[in-house]
Amino acid sequence: MPGADARPGAQASGPVEIHEGDNLEVIRGFADGSFTLIYLDPPFNTGRVQGKAVETAKPRAATQAEADGAGAVPAESREGARTGGGSGLSHRTTDNAAVVRRGFHGREYERLSGDLRSYDDRFGDYWGFLEPRLLEAWRLLADDGTLYVHLDYREAHYAKVLMDALFGRDRFLNELIWAYDYGAKTRKRWPTKHDTILVYVKDPQRYWFDSDSVDREPYMAPGLVTPEKAERGKLPTDVWWHTIVPTTGREKTGYPTQKPEGILRRIVQASSRPGDRVLDFFAGSGTTGAVASALGRQAVLVDANPEAIAVMRKRMPHATVLASAPAAAQTARTAARASRGAATAS
Repeated sequence: MPGADARPGAQASGPVEIHEGDNLEVIRGFADGSFTLIYLDPPFNTGRVQGKAVETAKPRAATQAEADGAGAVPAESREGARTGGGSGLSHRTTDNAAVVRRGFHGREYERLSGDLRSYDDRFGDYWGFLEPRLLEAWRLLADDGTLYVHLDYREAHYAKVLMDALFGRDRFLNELIWAYDYGAKTRKRWPTKHDTILVYVKDPQRYWFDSDSVDREPYMAPGLVTPEKAERGKLPTDVWWHTIVPTTGREKTGYPTQKPEGILRRIVQASSRPGDRVLDFFAGSGTTGAVASALGRQAVLVDANPEAIAVMRKRMPHATVLASAPAAAQTARTAARASRGAATAS
């Protein structure tokens, strides 16, 4: 659906479902392989606490058969989450201390994770938060599906190595660089003005990618191409120059981590079709849902933050909002406290 209008206030053509609650709890109730596109923008430093993570896995030499299967999808996570798809290999260490996965040129996943923890002892805390959610995302991804994980420079390189081990290096499709030029600039080093989006596909032979539907951009040197090409513009590369959400722009919601619609539009246009299901379980301001709906996709959003839910309700009034049992109970308790307070005041 090239050229579909994804602006706020545009006529929404796809349904939106908003789940209020802990994302890991909510998504574990979704069916295997039920989403063509999953976009994740996790908090960059959630779970990072002071204190060293303990490595419990033991190194073990890979057999030739296992080395041949390196990079297969893992069969099990630390929390027993299903991954779905693939014929991944897993085994336990001799003392059953930890699940060990195969991947990244035959290296054991737990050993690889331990090596990174020894380099940065805070990383294990962050990855302990993110890993089970990535495994659930992989389970939910359809055979022709694509996973986009949006990270900053502090986490991207760790995540790339471990996601290669979790999913297989052959499932890695792209590293996208979103570059922007806004805000203060340090004079003590090269100013950091980009985010990284890692892209993985469930099946390298079957994933959907529609370059014809993607919004094109101007040539940097239009005089070097024909007038026809200059008029049409060029297909974006893996480096995307795009402004952040303008402070006074029409799409500004006031939510602190809001991402620009233009970035999500490219992702949705390229990696899904009209009618496909799109999931974002770190939904925040709901940009993924707003764009996906305007492009005729079915959007499913998850967030536990009441402020995010309020922003999404206002932004997408046509959305259906569902609360998990704990979230509903918390809402009821908050309402009861407010009612008691009002009664006391009167």
